Amino acid sequence: MEKAYQLLNKIIENLLVVIFGLLVIDVVWQVVSRYVVGQSSSFTEEFARFSLIWLTVLGAAYINGQREGHLSMDFLLSKLTEEKRNKRKKIIQILMAVFAFIIMIVGGGNLVYTTLTLGQVSSALQVPLGIVYAIVPISGMMILFFSIYNIKKLNF
Repeated sequence: MEKAYQLLNKIIENLLVVIFGLLVIDVVWQVVSRYVVGQSSSFTEEFARFSLIWLTVLGAAYINGQREGHLSMDFLLSKLTEEKRNKRKKIIQILMAVFAFIIMIVGGGNLVYTTLTLGQVSSALQVPLGIVYAIVPISGMMILFFSIYNIKKLNF
């Protein structure tokens, strides 16, 4: 499970870097085309919006995988004994796993299915919106995996 954890983290890191790089290029092109060329591109705003969606939701999954790397208010946890602290962390991870499963995987999966079934496409890029929304259940699966991994780590 440790190898899968490391591999998944590396894949997400690289994907986040690529998405952020594309977002920077997109925004720079938008500024150049608007002020230098005098005519803004039709796709840049929509691409930036979709990139931010992917960056945010995938970033949330990545941060969940970084057990101690994210912002948290741990002053209450630090006052607990080690045993109670680990119990509280397990409860938090279980709640995150339940949220990821019910809301992100099941609900996000339904959203993807519905938008693909209805054939909804974006106006400028003509991309099926189900593909754009697919990051929600994908990230939910990652959060679920990371939560299970973190729970197992707390047991040792």
